[in-house]
Amino acid sequence: MIASRGVDCKIPILCIIGPTAAGKTARGAAEATARGGEIISVDSRQVYRGLDIGTEKAAMKERGGIPHHLIDIRNPEEYYSAGEFVADANQLITDIHARGKLPILVGGTHFYFDALLNGLPDEVPKNSTLRYELEKLSDEELMERVRAADSRRACELDPKNRRRLIRALEIINVLGRVPPRPTGRAEGAPGGAGLVPEWIIIDPPKEILRARIDTRLKETLSNGLIEEVRNVRERVGDIRLNELGLEYRIIGEYLRKERDEKSLFPALSAKLWQYARHQKAWLRKLAQEYQITKDTSLPRSAGEAR
Repeated sequence: MIASRGVDCKIPILCIIGPTAAGKTARGAAEATARGGEIISVDSRQVYRGLDIGTEKAAMKERGGIPHHLIDIRNPEEYYSAGEFVADANQLITDIHARGKLPILVGGTHFYFDALLNGLPDEVPKNSTLRYELEKLSDEELMERVRAADSRRACELDPKNRRRLIRALEIINVLGRVPPRPTGRAEGAPGGAGLVPEWIIIDPPKEILRARIDTRLKETLSNGLIEEVRNVRERVGDIRLNELGLEYRIIGEYLRKERDEKSLFPALSAKLWQYARHQKAWLRKLAQEYQITKDTSLPRSAGEAR
């Protein structure tokens, strides 16, 4: 059974995907204006209030009056799962379509796209005892355990995302491995039953993208990213801060005096590029498998590189 089973009819959707700093936000707004659409954010961190600079949320003036959904719907102390995203996105897609608008899904969290269009593994209940023991392990030890038990799933995971590593080991403890999500793709296209996706893959050349990542990083640091992380840390603590993404984790190290300020930019730049390469690899696989033409053009300015 695929996750999009709640959609009752064939609904066209537009999926705009790409690595960080590629220009997804600007492209989404342009497409929504041209086609009469509403935007559904496919970003696992923009759902949280207060994570504005680090996640590059579009300001209200940048949204041009276009409705943007699934942004600022949780407090950072809370968790928002892929399953919740699937349920919320399905309902929004149905509602937007019913109003005669085009649902436009914009973001770089490919796990969410996969969950919506291809389904989630069968649910395995949480195991508090196991989790308590796993929390004692380092990120590297958690990844090694996942890799030893399920190399396929290990390749799909961010080695610094403790929450997903622990969840993978929780599923492995019950099922022996994390079951691959069923494809359920209709009519030869990458989409769940009931959804007819059109894809825009924004994938700039790596040398240009890396320069854009650094330009955007400088802007976020000058716009108060360190202060934002300090405020979030005071609110949620260090363990939760580390789960909110690499910018928050690395700046958290600085705030705890585990690194000096001079090391921030080089460390953030290297990790953001590593993350972008991971995104680009998934986009390459998606484009090859379904013969989707990638858009290698770039936004006109660094300010549009979102």
